[in-house]
Amino acid sequence: MLERPQLPKPGRRNFIRRAGRLATSPSDARWLAAAARLAGRARPLSRPNPAVGCIIVSGDKVVGRGWTGDGGRPHAEAVALGQAGDSARGATAYVTLEPCAHQSQRGPACSHLLAQSGLARVVAGVEDPDPRTAGSGFAHLRAAGIVAEVYPCDDARASLAGYLIRAEFGRPHVTLKLATSLDGCIATAAGESQWITGEVARAHVHSRRAMADAILVGGGTWRSDKPRLDVRLPGIESRSPQRVLLTRGVPPDGVKVINAPGQIAALEGVQYLYLEGGGMTAASFLAEDLVDRIELYRAPIVIGHGRQALGEIGLDRLADAHGRWTLVERRQLGSDTYEAYSRTR
Repeated sequence: MLERPQLPKPGRRNFIRRAGRLATSPSDARWLAAAARLAGRARPLSRPNPAVGCIIVSGDKVVGRGWTGDGGRPHAEAVALGQAGDSARGATAYVTLEPCAHQSQRGPACSHLLAQSGLARVVAGVEDPDPRTAGSGFAHLRAAGIVAEVYPCDDARASLAGYLIRAEFGRPHVTLKLATSLDGCIATAAGESQWITGEVARAHVHSRRAMADAILVGGGTWRSDKPRLDVRLPGIESRSPQRVLLTRGVPPDGVKVINAPGQIAALEGVQYLYLEGGGMTAASFLAEDLVDRIELYRAPIVIGHGRQALGEIGLDRLADAHGRWTLVERRQLGSDTYEAYSRTR
């Protein structure tokens, strides 16, 4: 199940004004969800561009598909059109993000490529917030006689969470990872923490690291645990993210340092930040409302008097704790339970 951050959404009137009538066919939702799954293959190697997926369908048959290439090129639409060839004529293109309208030295605008393809219809899951394209991609398609529509799609928004958070809040999408006992401890009172969860859960953590642009821990965790913060799954070791340390100390070799949580906005090229702790660092991000997703790995053990997962987050009233987080995913990983919660904004 894809992550579903609750981002501010353009109003329904805005969609109608800019993109024409809204599509309502159940098949549109199905194909957009499939395009969103394709987009996941581009993350995070598409940086600095968003990870976009595109599927071209003719008569309920896929004739072309694509996702953003490494480094942002080629775009998903160009790949899908290249596969479809002449079969694109009269077909429908499903793309997670409105096709770009601005020219680039690295390649033509996707709305121009689509306009020349003979497509009958283009359906996008999200309107592009980039002012160079916002609405202009659809306008160019409609001017070419192509029906261009927005079908608001949670799966498409989820697949673009890092890009949309950057556009809306000027910072990366932040996922906080916690691995705890049943009673919320991350270590014994003496500090022993390896390993609370089992091998399956730890492998899953490495797969999540591979989807991030950068991974962050606090100075205390760095000094006490000496974490490698890399990806150690066979075949994708090269996906290890940039390491970031929250500290006021001297930066270690190959590690970027920030002094305060708000400085993540200055992490260049980072759309997805994976936060692994420790407890005070995690609490500082929660206190400043900088966490968009919590991924909780819970082991079937009870530690008792141990180190708690979180420090003070500035919560004074219990009522303020409710309504902030929505469960979006749950699965069993060996003997451990994995749950993902999205911040409700």
